[in-house]
Amino acid sequence: MTNPDTWKKSSYSGGGDGNACVEVAHRHPRIAIRDSKNPSYATLSVPAPAFTAFIDALKERQGRPA
Repeated sequence: MTNPDTWKKSSYSGGGDGNACVEVAHRHPRIAIRDSKNPSYATLSVPAPAFTAFIDALKERQGRPA
């Protein structure tokens, strides 16, 4: 799960070197999540539909359409 070509970082990851964020990787049928500051640490893996629902809820909370 640590192939650097598959991890994506948010465009909202902060200034500087942009590592104040999490990274995600699609690992069908799950989404892997890791700390961008410590990529060699453990990852969290959740079902893709649960991750999508989580992101949609965050967008709604910020007043943006999902």
